Amino acid sequence: MRAIFPFFFFPFSGILVPVVIVGIVFWYKAREKEIQAQQELRIREMEHQRKIKELEVELEKAKAQQAGSKA
Repeated sequence: MRAIFPFFFFPFSGILVPVVIVGIVFWYKAREKEIQAQQELRIREMEHQRKIKELEVELEKAKAQQAGSKA
């Protein structure tokens, strides 16, 4: 049995190693894309929050102007 095992192992490992390497490369590229997408979403969220704060400030100014004109 020991003499047969290496003969079967080498062809399978010759096929398996490139498949594993290609799988790792694809996983790495997919992970990089996922990280990049998450960063872009964070940037968009921060910009959105900034715009919301600016709109809230404008709303407060408008309310203050209305209250000032009524008085």
